[in-house]
Amino acid sequence: MARLQVVKGDITQLDVDAIVNAANARLAGGGGVDGAIHRAAGNELYSACRRLGGCDTGSAKLTPGFNLPARAIIHAVGPIWRGGNEGERELLARCYQTCITIAEENNFHSIAFPAISCGVYGFPIKLAVPIAVGAVRDALSKDSSLQTVIFCCFDSDILALYQQQLSQAGSLCASVFPRK
Repeated sequence: MARLQVVKGDITQLDVDAIVNAANARLAGGGGVDGAIHRAAGNELYSACRRLGGCDTGSAKLTPGFNLPARAIIHAVGPIWRGGNEGERELLARCYQTCITIAEENNFHSIAFPAISCGVYGFPIKLAVPIAVGAVRDALSKDSSLQTVIFCCFDSDILALYQQQLSQAGSLCASVFPRK
């Protein structure tokens, strides 16, 4: 099974096979992680995303990493939090599982996730973290090409939640790296 890690840092600076973008359904760039990834990857990313024709909530699509250290970007469209009664938990879990599937189909060995849907989409982080860790662990329960899965956090509070969840899940491999 892949090693699960949590780091504090800038996902656009990670040297992994793929980073996950918390994208919008149009794959058009935006704020938060999505905007940061688009800015760091360069204009070619916008053109590549336009050719993909958008993406459904709970799903994901792949582009090259362009100017990033990561060789690929997996654009995952998480759910907007609407109170928890519209399938948000299942859609969030499906985002993580779909990203793992795409990574395996491309024989990637490392992947880094942000906290999908926890920014402007309003998914409560305390609910999202166990869903993220559980979905990744479930997706990795079979043979996988992935050797390293990183949960990349931008702030210390979210980092602490992931560290606690990984510890409780028996997967403690938490490392703290300074943000660049």
